[in-house]
Amino acid sequence: MNQTTQTATNVLTLAVAPARVLRGSQILSQSGEEIAKLGKRPLIVGGDRTLAVTLPLLQPVLEQQQLQVATADYGCDSSEASLAMLKQAVAAHQADLIVGTGGGKALDTAKLLAHQCNLPVVTIPTSAATCAAWTALSNIYTDQGGFLYDVSLSRCPDLVLLDYDLIQTAPQRTLVAGIGDALAKWYEASVSSAASEDTLTIAAVQQARVLRDILFQKSVAALQAPGSAVWREVVDATVLLAGVIGGLGGAQCRTVAAHAVHNGLTHLHIHEVGGSPAVQRRGSDHSIHGEKVAYGILVQLRLEEMLQGNQLAATARQQLLKFYDEIGLPKTLNDLGMGSITIEDLQRCVEIACNPQSDIHRLPFKVAPEQLMAAMVSTTAPMSNSLNPSVRMIPDEVTE
Repeated sequence: MNQTTQTATNVLTLAVAPARVLRGSQILSQSGEEIAKLGKRPLIVGGDRTLAVTLPLLQPVLEQQQLQVATADYGCDSSEASLAMLKQAVAAHQADLIVGTGGGKALDTAKLLAHQCNLPVVTIPTSAATCAAWTALSNIYTDQGGFLYDVSLSRCPDLVLLDYDLIQTAPQRTLVAGIGDALAKWYEASVSSAASEDTLTIAAVQQARVLRDILFQKSVAALQAPGSAVWREVVDATVLLAGVIGGLGGAQCRTVAAHAVHNGLTHLHIHEVGGSPAVQRRGSDHSIHGEKVAYGILVQLRLEEMLQGNQLAATARQQLLKFYDEIGLPKTLNDLGMGSITIEDLQRCVEIACNPQSDIHRLPFKVAPEQLMAAMVSTTAPMSNSLNPSVRMIPDEVTE
């Protein structure tokens, strides 16, 4: 994750945190004054289903503040075409504030729109599936949903509204996916950044370990009791604490193989025959962001086992397989709904994941597409007794 900017004068600029975060129950009904401080003509950006859920809660408090409200549907992907359409909506409404509501793609779109239009932005997550509400980063996808690139923003959102009641209306699957996405902070940062001597990077990596431990210890109980105190703690971990890590660590705490695998999977297409004519559909439509990332963590650990003989990675993978069983995260391509993909499909995926710009090359060893393919189809392989221990930075895996 790249949230830092290095200037020619060697001044490091960090976008660490939102200017203000409001969290609690019924936050939307109490947010009017805070939003009104940022603008008088907000454009609310979200998907059609999200807008249908949030507008009845949000519109009355904004009208009470005498704000002139307009809405815009971003579509289904944070794409360049979607941004172009939304810029027209900004101009038509003469908006002076962007309010993003929804999941990761909706919030990424709203943040980047605000960045490009030089406007303040409010983020309202409707699930705990990602930390997008917090971060100074937006991902851009094709109109078909394939990952293209990310954009570092000048700052984190001006206001985050984390309404637990709203989050609780989302399917539980989204929180499970958010747990998977947040876990990747540790497994990727411990590879890319654990050797750093930079104070804030050290702090970010340690926070990633704390985040992992919280999720290991509290996720099962949280999923059993939606809306409870422990559930709120896990929501805070996936939406807020996960964002803190990217803010503190910045460019030094980058994504590695887990997100590279996710990026490759977003380009996967499968053909379904049924009805007339046959239709082409993204294979990754079966799964959401954090589910693909969670699977990608297993792939990354498998690569460390296979190519380094890393016993610690093997142990961590076995531990995660057990944890995934407990909370319902995918362990294989079949679990992701991609069990019927062809060798050609998989080859396309690994070629994208291994392209020269891919974050997979942040691993401390080279990975060929054939090796990645082998790892992707063996994520549940038993641990081999022939593995030789290999030093892994900060290797104190939790063993509960």
